[in-house]
Amino acid sequence: MGCAMGDPPHLPPFAICIPGDEQAVRNGLAEVLLCLKPLALSAEDTNTIELVLAETLNNVIEHALSDSSAPTRIEIRGAFCAADGLRMTVIDHGAPMPAGKAPTSKTPDLDVSTDDLPEGGFGWFMIHALASEVRYARVGESNHLDLQIPVGL
Repeated sequence: MGCAMGDPPHLPPFAICIPGDEQAVRNGLAEVLLCLKPLALSAEDTNTIELVLAETLNNVIEHALSDSSAPTRIEIRGAFCAADGLRMTVIDHGAPMPAGKAPTSKTPDLDVSTDDLPEGGFGWFMIHALASEVRYARVGESNHLDLQIPVGL
């Protein structure tokens, strides 16, 4: 589904750009939440968006941009309509995803001793658990991660 041409959008589409470094993530999250303020979302919906986006941005910086020595930027595009909730696209110009696709939502194995608990692997699980749709595409020299988050529904 999607917003029909005649449906009034509840929020105009937005786009923000942040530097591709760890320090910019917090500011980027704040900018996105400011763009979403007119929706008057619940605290739970706001927390969901913040968690999904923080995990996504941290993965971009830690993996896609980890070998980049030149300054780079991350673009976050968003749109909301009552039928779909929030759709966001995160675009970066870093390394492509391994095998050309986003990691699956496999649950990390927690049935191990405390010393053997995994340090990572929870981010993609949370992203898949909280977003109703996760799609990845390599477009030219950039990564596009499309997320649909069912908030305000």
